[in-house]
Amino acid sequence: MSTYLYVILLFVVFVLASMIRILREYERGVIFRLGRLIQTKGPGLILLIPIVDKMVRVSLRVLAMDIPPQDVITKDNVSVKVNAVLYFRVIAPENAVVEVEDFLYATSQLAQTTLRAVLGQAELDELLAERDKINLELQRIIDQHTDPWGIKVGLVEVKHVDLPQEMQRAIARQAEAERERRAKIIHAEGEQQASAKLAEAAAVLQKQPTAIQLRFLQTMVEVSSERNSIVVLPIPIDLLKPMIDMTATKNPPTGQ
Repeated sequence: MSTYLYVILLFVVFVLASMIRILREYERGVIFRLGRLIQTKGPGLILLIPIVDKMVRVSLRVLAMDIPPQDVITKDNVSVKVNAVLYFRVIAPENAVVEVEDFLYATSQLAQTTLRAVLGQAELDELLAERDKINLELQRIIDQHTDPWGIKVGLVEVKHVDLPQEMQRAIARQAEAERERRAKIIHAEGEQQASAKLAEAAAVLQKQPTAIQLRFLQTMVEVSSERNSIVVLPIPIDLLKPMIDMTATKNPPTGQ
């Protein structure tokens, strides 16, 4: 008799185990009855009809999928290796189960092919400088194709662009040439501004001849402060003209 009780008890436990399901807040259960989709349940306690009902769990949390490195030839015929990361979530559990066999694998394959296709239409400079634009284009295309599967793509980010060694050296030379160009432009602009100021100063000194003498004397004071150097400065006759005129005024020449 005890054997029958054990068998009955095991059968009851089996039936209860097959009837009761507990789904977390972020989970949904897609219920099939005799192979036909009836509804989506959850979260909480779910009761199933043993043997008749089957349930498939689907998580609604955001999933991060790493897109492995892809060999891409850009529009300007540069071979690069690019990897990315894809963020998506299931918004229609019944579609994710019914419309596609394995939505994780299908989304991964779609992301890889889309990455190669989109980057193949972009030039290298665009890939390096306009990454946000490329990310939005990837997100739009992948989301458009996964929408029938009940999947919403929230973000696609290109993580790393691996360039060949010769291309890295070419970009380094280009950056160095650009820095030299900017340095020359800045130096030329400084020379232009300095020459303009010198022209203004020359115009002021030309209007005031005595200012030239004061500037000359100031320069002599600055040079004389250096004890270890001997400086010979030619004195223009124009600087001595006011003194000659004053001397000629005080001592006019006498007639013969």
